[in-house]
Amino acid sequence: MSDLAAALEVVGARWALLIVEQLLDGPQRYGDLQRELGVPTNMLATRLRELEATGVLSRLPLRHNTRAYALTDRGRELSDAIAALGRWGAKREAEPWVHAKRTI
Repeated sequence: MSDLAAALEVVGARWALLIVEQLLDGPQRYGDLQRELGVPTNMLATRLRELEATGVLSRLPLRHNTRAYALTDRGRELSDAIAALGRWGAKREAEPWVHAKRTI
């Protein structure tokens, strides 16, 4: 398995990198993540469990039996990759062919 394939096994699933990007600003509660990202709740719960299992994030206990999610050191290491993908996406967004429908 290539290094890229190994990385995608951890963060390649839909919504995973967007969750990590959101948590780069600091810990957030489940409801805040759901509202900010607009991700379906079942998908968010699944991705959070997967990211926790791979050591990218951890749950922090809060008052009143609630929890917040925070990036681990491993999760924060994704910051440069996410920034680079964001810059790449911004450049592509400006290109007219990106918005054209693909025909096969």
